[in-house]
This record gives sequence, C-alpha cells and structure tokens, in this order.
Amino acid sequence: MLASASPRRSDLLRQLRLFPTEIDPAEIDETPHPRELPGQLAARLARTKAETVAARRPGAFILAADTVVALGRRILPKPETEDEARAYLEALSGRRHRVVGGIAVIAPDGRRAERLVATVVRFRRLDRTEIESYLASGEWRGKAGGYAIQGIAAAFIPFISGSYSNVVGLALAETASLLAGLGYPVPWRMAGS
Repeated sequence: MLASASPRRSDLLRQLRLFPTEIDPAEIDETPHPRELPGQLAARLARTKAETVAARRPGAFILAADTVVALGRRILPKPETEDEARAYLEALSGRRHRVVGGIAVIAPDGRRAERLVATVVRFRRLDRTEIESYLASGEWRGKAGGYAIQGIAAAFIPFISGSYSNVVGLALAETASLLAGLGYPVPWRMAGS
C-alpha cells in the first residue's frame, strides 16, 4: 500500500514493476516544527505518514515518502502562489541546493525500516524571461521547491549528485532495498527463482 497520492511516486514504483494494491494518502499536517532541519522534517513526515496509514490498514505493507527541498537550512515547500514560486526560482538560480527524501516502510508484522536520501542539485543562472515562462507553464504547482526536474526545469539543471529518482519524488534503489529487507516480494529480484 502506498501512503501517497503523488502520481510521480506511483510512476516511479512502476519502473520497478511494483504496483501498489491500494493508494491511501495519509493527509497529515506537513508544517515544519520550529528549528526543524530539512532532513529531520523529511524523516518525520515519511514516518508519520506510514504510521497513520498502518493504523487504519493493519496487516498491510505500507510505503510512505516525503520530499523536502532545502537551500541551506531553509525549507522550500510546495509554493502556494505564483509569487512564492517566483521567489523560489530566483533563490535557486545559479546555486546548489539539496533534495532530501525520507522513506518509511512498515511490514505487516510491524517491523519498520527507514532511510534518508540526499541529492545535490545545481541550477544554472536563470534570466527573468526563463523564470516567467516557467511560471506560465504551471509546472511549478504542487512541487516542492517550485520545480519538477522531470519536466521543463530539466533545462535549468546542469548537475546533480546522487539519486535522480529522489528528486522526482522517491529514491528507487533505497526503496527497493528497504522493501526487500522486510520481505516484500520485489519482482525483479525474484526473476529466475
């Protein structure tokens, strides 16, 4: 069971031939706590999502994740307005930032596994026309940090270090490892068995 309504996470899981039997978004408050660091937030939100869904779905494998975009210690959540998205893009322009992904898995017997994955992303310097065109595309809506690396914003990013799928929304290598470690039958690991 996937504790997320994110279509990107579902698409990523399909790459591994993993098809959640159900999708049950946790719908929790994602507001950072005072002085909470980006990694702490991503881990807490993934864990809380998994626990919330596990409480109402006993006996199921639960996978939850959260993605936090961080510019230093500053967290750039999903922008609510075009002005907020513009401010994010201006802040990211010409700089490196981190995308921190928290992953939490709860097995049917209650065993748990968690992982935190950080990817470094560098934006090239953006001019005003590029920023305004990107905003007009609407692609920034619903995206942490106000951009989607798998879309138009790929043209802004000459460098990443770490997991690309983490930036999209779910670090696949780490997710597969966590699931397999708790006994989930990961299809591609079973080939030939």
